[in-house]
Amino acid sequence: MPRAQIKDEKTYQALRREGASKEKAARIANDSGGSRQATGRKGGKAGTYEDRSKEDLYREAKKVGIDGRSRMNKSQLIDALRHH
Repeated sequence: MPRAQIKDEKTYQALRREGASKEKAARIANDSGGSRQATGRKGGKAGTYEDRSKEDLYREAKKVGIDGRSRMNKSQLIDALRHH
């Protein structure tokens, strides 16, 4: 049964099966600006996580709501951000 907040349920379900987070799948499925491939290419302006400081990664993790971030080292923060 389609959810009101998801515009393209088929795309959403396919992304979830591929391992995308609920947030990412919803963002891509709801993008009205083009194809799934184009949506995935939109970003790219920020450097790699490895180039950022631990403090910067911590702030980003806090912004997106990652639990346990205060106990994480830099590599754990990077992993958590990539899989959120």
